[in-house]
Amino acid sequence: MISPRMAKFIGCLPKCLVNFLSRKIVFSYVKKYANIEVKGLGNIQNIKEPTIFICNHLSNSDGLILSQVLKKYDPTFVAGIKLSKNSTTSLGINVVKTTSIKPNSADKDGIKKIIKLLRQGENVLIFPEGTRSRTASMIEGKKGIILIAKLAKVPIVPIGIWGSEKLLPINKDGDMSAEEFHYADVNVNIGSQFEMLSREKGEDKKEYEERTMKNIMMKIAELIPKEYRGVYE
Repeated sequence: MISPRMAKFIGCLPKCLVNFLSRKIVFSYVKKYANIEVKGLGNIQNIKEPTIFICNHLSNSDGLILSQVLKKYDPTFVAGIKLSKNSTTSLGINVVKTTSIKPNSADKDGIKKIIKLLRQGENVLIFPEGTRSRTASMIEGKKGIILIAKLAKVPIVPIGIWGSEKLLPINKDGDMSAEEFHYADVNVNIGSQFEMLSREKGEDKKEYEERTMKNIMMKIAELIPKEYRGVYE
């Protein structure tokens, strides 16, 4: 991967040049190291838009891969704010459309921005787990996806990805600048668009959210190999 010093240098250039160089550099790595196989594109040929794309999260390369797979739908990716503050990972942020959110917090402003984008007709991609899985298997999803889909009144498209954890592995010390690309087969499986579950008569808010969250995450789990399903096996 490009060195932090070089990344900082690029970040100081004019924005148009930063975007151009970031795209050239980042996608040259993806093209060189990733052998991407995509299934299920037929499931989204006639989808209702705007929509929320959701996917499990294994690597910082997930957004790069999915931006290419979903190029026709031009989604805005919901990204943790710390990615834009790191000189190296900010290169990846520069090559895809993003809106920032503070992970593991009730980021009302971040959520409002996402809902606004959807209401304006933009497609959005969210990683419901809120962070990359350190075990290469699914972890519990965050409830924010329920609030966003409910308020924006838009359908959801589930996506499963695997192999990206080998393409750009998570650094064991948490240093994203030290993460490096490796040759890997990356699989992307796209499911069918679905609507949010309706609240049943007599069902309280907690029961509804638990049932809805499980339904959403199981839609992703069904698209990936059993060993990647984690808590949703």
